Amino acid sequence: MLDPFHILIAEDEVLAAMALEDFLSLRGFRVTVAANGVEALERYVSQRVHALVTDLRMPRMDGQTLIREIRERDATLPVVVMTGYLNQDSDLTHERWKPLEIFSKPVNPRTICETLNRMLGLPQRA
Repeated sequence: MLDPFHILIAEDEVLAAMALEDFLSLRGFRVTVAANGVEALERYVSQRVHALVTDLRMPRMDGQTLIREIRERDATLPVVVMTGYLNQDSDLTHERWKPLEIFSKPVNPRTICETLNRMLGLPQRA
């Protein structure tokens, strides 16, 4: 059996992180949750990760800085951003951050799952 795709979630809202973790796990993904950007970067460096799902506003390191740090190591890692504070002038809308999808909170976990499946080239999981 193939190892499941590993998704790293960086989200400081515990209930939102748990709900997304449960939803993705039930659909066959391996999920690691980090409560802030520093913890997420540490997990990223120490584990093989296939995609990142991150909030933008978090303690210790914000999501945009986290994405920038990860992009220095892997320019092609799929990234899904969930935020309630998207600034239209955000640098994240620039083409250099792709592959990247941005969603305003609240986000349905099914939408995140469908986006990850598409970005990872996987069949849709119900």
